[in-house]
Amino acid sequence: MRRVVVTGLGVISPLGNDPETLFSRLMEGESGIREVITEGQNGPSLNVAGAAAFNPELYFPAGQKTDHIDRVGLFAMAASGMAVRDSGIAFTDELRERSGVSFGTGMGSAATLEETFAQLLLRDPDRVKPLTVLKVMNNAPGAHVAIQHSLAGPDLTYSCACSSSSVSIGEAFRQIQYGTADVMIAGGAEAALTFGFFKAWNAMHILAVPDREDPSASCRPFSRNRTGLVLGEGAAMVVLEERDRAIARGARIYAELAGYGSNNDYRHLTKPSVEGQARAMQLALSDAGVAPEDVSYINAHGTATALNDVTETRAIKAVFGDGAPRIPVSSTKSMHGHLLGGAGALEFVISLLAMSHSAVPPTANLNDPDPDCDLDYVPGRGRSGQDIRCVMSNSFAFGGTNAVLIARRD
Repeated sequence: MRRVVVTGLGVISPLGNDPETLFSRLMEGESGIREVITEGQNGPSLNVAGAAAFNPELYFPAGQKTDHIDRVGLFAMAASGMAVRDSGIAFTDELRERSGVSFGTGMGSAATLEETFAQLLLRDPDRVKPLTVLKVMNNAPGAHVAIQHSLAGPDLTYSCACSSSSVSIGEAFRQIQYGTADVMIAGGAEAALTFGFFKAWNAMHILAVPDREDPSASCRPFSRNRTGLVLGEGAAMVVLEERDRAIARGARIYAELAGYGSNNDYRHLTKPSVEGQARAMQLALSDAGVAPEDVSYINAHGTATALNDVTETRAIKAVFGDGAPRIPVSSTKSMHGHLLGGAGALEFVISLLAMSHSAVPPTANLNDPDPDCDLDYVPGRGRSGQDIRCVMSNSFAFGGTNAVLIARRD
């Protein structure tokens, strides 16, 4: 099968809207998590979240109408445009026929959906906006990206909760491997920091208790005193290309996307299993032709929930055995929050940046490690001068869909 490389990166994130700013702030252990106020029928509600500072006017030409596109779609388009520019690719008419989009989101156009319900139930049901259906479709962001770059190849959207964008990258990888496309813009986005969405997550009792002294430190993966996950928003998109084609055009290559493993924890909708997570990692290793001892860094799913962090620790041990303690593992969700459907793509980009910078980002707020989470979770600040040749990025989702990506130096 054909080999696939990454030639372009684009991000919109709580820690900055370009890859270098994002990675620099991660290495310093900075947090993009802050207090967020949302307005509901009975007044404001205070939560903590990783909110992105995003001004559409910086990403779209003056005069271009964007009011028919939800925030999640604007994120996707901005990150995709950034990734395409970064790749330096020039889409000819012939190449457009062989290029496509693979997009992942968990909640899709949440803000538009919530606003529509408010219009129906609280205001005037006869004045719903005419383009509502086109705005709330989960595949709308991917479609807008395809239109943005005039791509006539596959245009596919995956919605697998927290592994959505890892699946979208993995399935785009397969499109190129199998020869049905030469270039894919792949990744995902989430923009669901709304009043109703916070209420729904709070009802599950798995959101972190806000830290009263320092709200930015509310997310504490692998800590004894972790209290739950912190939501985030943003997007990450990558340009994937068939390797020989990228080399022939003189593209800068970040890494080779070498392996993808996906499976299902079929026993429970929300409870992860060691066996399922371990199997996904093993599938990715096998697909990449990589031995466990070759992996230099793992970006963990690391949600800061009581169950997931212990489960993932045990799954890593099951796969890597005696070599597990030597591998630096970090949860960057501690700083940017959990982007849900966009999380896997953002964390894959971070993993690629770790390799290109020879540096490992930390797990922030890890001052009191859980004795059951006893791997090298890189507390505090990042580590520079690391020899990173192969990275693994883990995504494990409600619904049971696990997805693991492996990249290596080309």
